[in-house]
Amino acid sequence: MNMNSYEEMKERVRLEDGDKFPAKSFTELVLKPAYDNAKEKLLDPMMEVNYAHLIMLYEQKLLGKEDAKKIGRALEELDLDRFRKGDYTGEYEDLFFEVEDALLKSAGDIAGNLHLARSRNDMGVTMYRMVMREYLLEVMKSLHKLIETFTCLAEEHKDTVMVAHTHTQQAQISTLGHYILAVCQILSRDMDRLKHAFKTVNRSSMGACAITTTGFPIDRQVMADLLGFDEMVVNSYDAIGGGDYLGETATAIMLAAIDAGKVVQDFLLWATQEFNVLRAGNPYVQVSSIMPQKRNPVSIEHLRSLLSTSIGNCQTLLTMLHNTPYGDIVDTEDDAQPYGWMACEILSKSYILFSNVMSTIEVNKEVLLQRAYNGFATITELADTLVRETGVPFRKAHSVASKLAEEYVAKGKSIQDMDEEHVKSVFEQVTGSKWEIDYTKIKESIDPKHFVNIRNIKGGCGPEAMEDMLKEAYKTNDSHKEWISKKQELIINAHNDLRNRIHSLLDK
Repeated sequence: MNMNSYEEMKERVRLEDGDKFPAKSFTELVLKPAYDNAKEKLLDPMMEVNYAHLIMLYEQKLLGKEDAKKIGRALEELDLDRFRKGDYTGEYEDLFFEVEDALLKSAGDIAGNLHLARSRNDMGVTMYRMVMREYLLEVMKSLHKLIETFTCLAEEHKDTVMVAHTHTQQAQISTLGHYILAVCQILSRDMDRLKHAFKTVNRSSMGACAITTTGFPIDRQVMADLLGFDEMVVNSYDAIGGGDYLGETATAIMLAAIDAGKVVQDFLLWATQEFNVLRAGNPYVQVSSIMPQKRNPVSIEHLRSLLSTSIGNCQTLLTMLHNTPYGDIVDTEDDAQPYGWMACEILSKSYILFSNVMSTIEVNKEVLLQRAYNGFATITELADTLVRETGVPFRKAHSVASKLAEEYVAKGKSIQDMDEEHVKSVFEQVTGSKWEIDYTKIKESIDPKHFVNIRNIKGGCGPEAMEDMLKEAYKTNDSHKEWISKKQELIINAHNDLRNRIHSLLDK
């Protein structure tokens, strides 16, 4: 390329994209979306930070009373709706500078001292943490509702006998309540992971300033308390450069969506006419436009794709974190945050929909029980009974049961069709031992209800084990609810304390 063509290209780009910051292409891709996100999500946290910083500076005697009151009144007089309705024009680099300019016009140059001992770095990370903690609390409230729904369902179906599957094949007899309680436990672990993510998120970065704190005698703990944080990120470099609070949140949200998706897959299968086990309520079912016999469980189907969308947003966020060096926060914070917000919002709403759908389901108990009787899922207990009643080694007993199952399957019969003479013959043939057992024990061993009732080892599907797990589930649910409530109260109380201190300053 010769010099003339290169100069022509430069001139063309200058005319098209502008010759001063911000260029049009950069504005459209980065600054305008960031501004729109800021005015929607970050304006209120920004104001909280402004108020808290003002109080801290005043209490640390870095601002005199009259100057502090002048800035406080300017903050109170800001027309926040104007900012929310505004469009990005390029006049200000971002929302922070637009708000600062409004304060300067209202209070004069003294308003510039509100930026003593802080930077957009520590402010930005703090505001993002404040937004993310609210999203996490919403997710956890929705998850709590879902766990409550499943716990009630588990109690309702603690006696609903069903065949449990492994490798997609009929395995052993359990109950629907036992399955659902297993779901409750994994969802409860998701709650624990979200709690830990919240703990990591709910730490203040204020006072880190650009990267190394400041020479002014500020009080970082006051800022953390006024903004409702549990603690602060102590190392100032870590406070603005870590970013792992985003990674932990994304990982917790992603795993929670994966866990819920696995259950959705089961329920979609059970809702098929071939399985004929689960029937969703009419508000969550769509009728075909051409096939009037169909009840399409679209609510459950959409849950499957939406949970995957939440996972995808988390993966995007994690990939963006991977692509930034330690200490760089602009792209991580401005560009990655919205994917975390979307992931949280989708998961939270998915939990609500899932809970509502499951509150309306009808379960075909008769079909489940019939399948339990017609298959061979109780044959493990037959082998166990042979061990207990005859003393033959388990592997021998297993071989007897295996041969019986093979022969009856070949004849197109179920385990309930077994007769004593045949069982006796196979037993003596396989073990070389004499048949000396009350056959009523064998008949009892292949009854699905008996199979369930004797499994009262801790965690089993038997009635005593189920009662213990249900009590623990309700107790755990109450604990989750109390934890969420306390965190909400911490934030609300901090906000109220901040408002009171502002009013006290301005009324003096």
